[in-house]
Amino acid sequence: MSSYHTFAAYYDRLTQEVDYPRRAAYFDQLIRQYLTVDESTILLDLACGTGSLSVEFAQLGYDVIGVDASYDMLSEAQQKPSVRPVLYLCQPLQKLDLFGTVDVAVCALDSLNHITNPRELERALGRVSLFTIPGGLLLFDVNTPYKHREVLGNHTFVYDLDDLYCVWQNTTDQQLLTEISLDFFIRQQGVYHRESEHFFERCYPQEQLEEMLERTGYQLLAVYGADTQRPLEENDQRAVYLARKL
Repeated sequence: MSSYHTFAAYYDRLTQEVDYPRRAAYFDQLIRQYLTVDESTILLDLACGTGSLSVEFAQLGYDVIGVDASYDMLSEAQQKPSVRPVLYLCQPLQKLDLFGTVDVAVCALDSLNHITNPRELERALGRVSLFTIPGGLLLFDVNTPYKHREVLGNHTFVYDLDDLYCVWQNTTDQQLLTEISLDFFIRQQGVYHRESEHFFERCYPQEQLEEMLERTGYQLLAVYGADTQRPLEENDQRAVYLARKL
């Protein structure tokens, strides 16, 4: 998984379309359907990035731990105000090591797709399982095969902001491994400086994820399409998984 050194400084500006309060409310609704929630409920925000979702979960009353492998992302997160304190830890998910257990874990915005080695992904799920109470929940979303083929694909996206120009280029192979290259052109005192970031996403079939969850001690409860509570459809760009720790 990329450390997002350069991307961290511009991440929030380039993802302004993400409605974090709405996403947090969606996950909160699912959690409350399957778990009794109170002010002592501990929520682990996996691959929390710049903490935008973490602070929304804190606003909803959870005791939040945010974990990410990037110091730069967490540096941005620590600057965001929160109604309840959020504990941020710099750890890769494959080496997750907490002081105690959590009631629920959430991993949003296709973060698990960035773990491109299946063994490493299963190892990460195993670490999360280790620190989740029996009966606790795991919720995560992943980009679907449709999104990798039709939306990411071999496409280029351009972001043109006042002082930042970003070229986002994707290359997707037949196994739906997507290589992502970002070139940032930052204007400083009338001169543009170039910085780059490079990482990958792997598409995981539903059957493979189901097997990983079973092997790491989870019961899959549901797979939903695109932030809904309806079954996943072929042209959904995002799949949301809901599982319970056995």
